[in-house]
Amino acid sequence: MTEIETRGYRLIKLHITRWPSCAAILLVSVLGAACTSSGYRAPVEDRARVAGTVPAAPAEGRVTPTENAGKPGFVTVKPGDTLIRVAIEAGQNWRDVARWNNIDNPDSLQVGQVLRITPPATEAGVAARPVTAPRIEAKPLDGKPVAPVSASAPTTAATAPVTVPVKPTITTPPTTATAAPAPGDTIAWSWPAAGTVGSNFEEPRNKGIAILGKLGDPITASAFGRVIYGGALRGYGTIVLIKHNESYMSVYGNLRTVLVREGQVVTKGQRIAEMGNSESDRVQVHFEIRKDGEAIDPMRLLPAAR
Repeated sequence: MTEIETRGYRLIKLHITRWPSCAAILLVSVLGAACTSSGYRAPVEDRARVAGTVPAAPAEGRVTPTENAGKPGFVTVKPGDTLIRVAIEAGQNWRDVARWNNIDNPDSLQVGQVLRITPPATEAGVAARPVTAPRIEAKPLDGKPVAPVSASAPTTAATAPVTVPVKPTITTPPTTATAAPAPGDTIAWSWPAAGTVGSNFEEPRNKGIAILGKLGDPITASAFGRVIYGGALRGYGTIVLIKHNESYMSVYGNLRTVLVREGQVVTKGQRIAEMGNSESDRVQVHFEIRKDGEAIDPMRLLPAAR
């Protein structure tokens, strides 16, 4: 020992002999300082978590698949999916898919969520909104109502109904001769644009064809149908979707301007949009035809001549 250590030892020994209680306090202080200076921390155990009383929080955004996962008529949401995209892949109206799954906010999908993409049994046969021809409403020329005739009254010369000339009022006049949806696979398709084909159908990389043109060139409906969406969709740019019957849907993407509204009935050849480059480095329209949600080669259905 050094001389300083020897003196310190003797001092502690003296205190232990004369004042035992003070010595004990001094010893505890020395030992406590030694433990603190070493930087050591005693392990802390969360006994509540070990015992299982505090469950671990699930990963953010994770949804446990339901018992319908993998069944026909249901899909599981994947990263990047949106309600519109899921509806396109299923060949359905996105509003129908939202209703079948009680979805109020179309932007609230979560990865792992299981969605119904076919109508439930209570809606089978009526889920697909029919596309009907424009209705003609008859009205008197002078605008005056005609007095109704009682069904129980005998028809005599005095009570016989008076024939009044009527003027037909067409609520939504068709722009072409085609005024009714074609059943099944009998749709007579037309080209949506007059440009040349820039890229062909190539599953799964390209689910449609690209028709080239100039900015603002007219885009027309390829067949009679009802607009089920008009807006933006990642991967398609500005887009219009038309439902033609229970099986067929057409897709028009990469648009500059949409000229129709959702729910509007359009006829074959009617102008619905303008060509653009909203999701491409060149001006074109991306055109798809889908049967029961499955993309098929439009060139197999489009006429050779335009």
